[in-house]
Amino acid sequence: MPAPDFVIALREKIGHDHLWLSGVTVFVFNEERTHCLFVQRADNQQWTPVTGIIDPGEAPARAGVREVLEETGCTCEIEFLSNVGTVGPVTHPNGDRASYLDLAFVATHVGGDPHPADGENLQAAWFAIGEPPALNKRFAQGFRHALAQMKSGEHVTKFER
Repeated sequence: MPAPDFVIALREKIGHDHLWLSGVTVFVFNEERTHCLFVQRADNQQWTPVTGIIDPGEAPARAGVREVLEETGCTCEIEFLSNVGTVGPVTHPNGDRASYLDLAFVATHVGGDPHPADGENLQAAWFAIGEPPALNKRFAQGFRHALAQMKSGEHVTKFER
């Protein structure tokens, strides 16, 4: 996946040294909460929710909305913060090392038909919540957690509309 411009500028100064970055994961559900939007990544062909790096000074929820639009062509509204966790350390194929503070959000689809909008993904598609695509452990746990929170009504943070 392409690195944001600010990360490229940092890498010019520090090379492959370890960076601490902030990212978002967004579980986008249809209004009826029967389907969730997933993307199939171009770099490793794995299915995931939408993910991305937060730009400097960008509000995390705003970054989530931006990433969903950039990657799938869909608009969404962030409903609540589902989880805060860490990822890494990761060594990327080019040798860059990083760890990520990951903020996972639950969002509701507002408009647009999903498609791989920016070249980072091969597919963008809706999956019934009972039949998600094969997900790695991190995303499968996050998905189950988001579903449980929607069912119980217990959220980390509720965002006002």
